[in-house]
Parts: sequence; structure tokens; C-alpha cells
Amino acid sequence: MSELINNSENRKELLKHMILQLHKGEAPEAIKMQLTNLLKGIPYDEVVEVEQELIKEGLPVEEVLKLCDIHSMVLDGNIDHSAAKTIPAGHPVDTFKKENRELEKRGLQLTALFERIKKAAEINSTEINDEMVIQMLSIFNALTDVDKHYRRKENLLFPFLEAKGITGPPTVMWGKHDETRASLKNAIEVLQNSMGATVVELTDIIAIVLAPASKSITDMIMKEDEILFPIAMDELTDQEWYEVLKQTNEIGYCLFDPTEEWLPVSVENISPDLHNEFAREKVLLPSGSFTIDELTILLNTLPIDVTFVDKDDKVKFFTQGNHRIFDRNRAILGRDVRMCHPPHSMHIVDQILKDFKSGKETAAPFWIQMQGKFIYINYFPLRDKDGNYLGTIEFSQDLTELRALKGEQRLLSYGSK
Repeated sequence: MSELINNSENRKELLKHMILQLHKGEAPEAIKMQLTNLLKGIPYDEVVEVEQELIKEGLPVEEVLKLCDIHSMVLDGNIDHSAAKTIPAGHPVDTFKKENRELEKRGLQLTALFERIKKAAEINSTEINDEMVIQMLSIFNALTDVDKHYRRKENLLFPFLEAKGITGPPTVMWGKHDETRASLKNAIEVLQNSMGATVVELTDIIAIVLAPASKSITDMIMKEDEILFPIAMDELTDQEWYEVLKQTNEIGYCLFDPTEEWLPVSVENISPDLHNEFAREKVLLPSGSFTIDELTILLNTLPIDVTFVDKDDKVKFFTQGNHRIFDRNRAILGRDVRMCHPPHSMHIVDQILKDFKSGKETAAPFWIQMQGKFIYINYFPLRDKDGNYLGTIEFSQDLTELRALKGEQRLLSYGSK
């Protein structure tokens, strides 16, 4: 049998044959055992080729989706990556993989909560309370960030692969993405209605809804790390990866904000600084203009923190001053603004947005005492000249020193403190 397995074409035919047997429902456990034993060390590109051939030969994509979890589980850890390229720090694939590590951390947190609830149910304990439901809800809210990870694959990476004739993984993965999105949405809705549930009821919810939703993410992580990213590194040029990188900020990051910058040294006409090519571009406004560099510095110099949420409730921009009141990083870009707040305050954010969209309110001011400081926060709806809602802007300012001012200070009497 070894000579059969060592031949690429025969190995692919064997893999295809066994996947089709799984499709027919023929002794799935026995087939999985055979796959595990016989296909150890299969190169990742062969898995991609088999997936594409199955679709071309008429196996419906829906059926490939059903089989995806089974053959991914079998191939997990058995794929040969000895020929895979090294991934530079800051490269788009490096970012994808580091996002996966963050997703895995949340998955482990959920697993620990699931186990604790299961053990409590086994001894009929009453120690589980609504706080654990809130913890799970908070983690699932964070996991919805995977949508940005998936959208970067779908809109930035997949088109390059499809142009090179690699259509199998994009087709199958996009379907699995949609399944995961639906599962996460369902998990959050169920948890929001699970306050007061008993431990027995929670174990059922975990088994039926929560654990499958979490597993759908970890299964995709395996398929990305084992198959998609190695094949993408082989196929895309530095110029193509650079195009992916330039558009990444528009979609945003998943639970991770890159700190290292990758520069594709083999690409011609790229500035030493990735941002320099944009810095001198002009932003023309009715009352004047800025270069992008000037506008960026101006906004970050303002003595207030600014965050902009678009009409679809997605965070699109925030200032990066030296002394931000509330921490922000680029992982929130493209995220639903509700998910950027703890579960107990999401309904407040939702109400503000509803009041702005309906025209009921034109501002939503708050002020709080925080760490000895007086913090003023105000939200305003943005509307065009016809009154159409464009989004919401948040201003936050530390007013501690301003509130303490007395008398007056004339011009040129200022100085460093």
C-alpha cells in the first residue's frame, strides 16, 4: 500500500474515493480511520486539488460543505507543510494567523465555562448564576469579530485565488463562513434569553447551540492554517499581497491590532514607508483642503477623543491622540458599535442609535467621574443637507482642569507647567 500512498495521483484518487464514500454514508467511522492511517503527510496542495475536482465532477457544493467538517477533522495534523513558505512578521497572513490565535483563546475560555457548567449539572449544583451566562455572552460577542476576518478572506484574498483557478477552498469556505455567522447570531440570541436558566437547561443549550457555534470557528482555523494560508503563500505575489494589505484597514481586524509593518521588498515603486504614498494626497473640503498627513495630525492633536460610527452602525474611524481617555485599537474598525460595549450597556447604545435615526434626539450627553477625573461624553447624529442619517460621532473630553479654571489668562501668558 505504501507505493500507492507515495504516488501523488494515486494519493489524490484515494482521498477523493474515501470522501465520496463518506458522502454515500458508507461506514463513516471506518473510512475516517482509513483516512487517518493512510494519508498521513499529504501535501496541502493535494487537498485543494481534490476539493476542486469533486466540485467540478458534480458533487454539489452543499454536499462538500457537509463533508468539510469530517474530512477536515481527519486531515487535522496529517498535512505536510515541509515545503510551506516562511511568513514574514506583519504580512497579511501573519495577521490572519495571529487573529486565529486570539479566536482560539476565546474558544478555550468558552470550553472552560462549558466544563464548569457540565460539572455543576452532574452534582445538581446551584452555584451557576446569571454571571456565567453574561460571561459566555461577552465571549460570543467578541467572537462575532470573526466576521471581519472572514470578509477580508472573501473580498481581498479569494479574488486573487479564483483568478489563478483555485476555486475549491473559496467556494467551500465562504459557505462555512455563512454557517458560522448564523450560528454565532443564534448563540447570542439564545444567551440573551437564558437569564435564570438552571444548570441542566444550560447544558442542553451548550450542547445544541453554543458548543457547535464555537467549534465551527476552530474547525475553520484548522482549514486556514493547514490548507488555505500555505497555498495562498505559494500562489500570490508580493504585489498581490500588497494590494490585500492596502485594503485591510477598510474592513478592520479581528481581536488583534498588528504592531509590525510588512514591506514587500520585491515590489517596484513602493515607498519605504507604507503610508507615505497616501500622506501627500489632498482631501478637498468646501472651506479648504488638507493633505492626509495634515488631517491625520490635526485630528490626533485635538484635545478630545473622536470616534465615528457609520449609518450601518459600524465603527469606521477613531482619533489616536497621545492621551486617549478610552482605549481604542484597530481591531474595532468595521465592528458593530454595540459589540464594543459590555452586554449590560448594549441596550443603551442601541437606544441612542434608534433615537438619532428616527430624529427624536440631536445629542446624547453624559458625564462621569473616573479615576479622579471629570469626563464629558457626547454623541451627535450626522446628517446630510437633506436630513439623511449618515452616522454618529462620539466626543470624549477630560474636563477636570477646565472645570477648575478661575479668573482669566491673557494671550501670551501661557507656559509649560
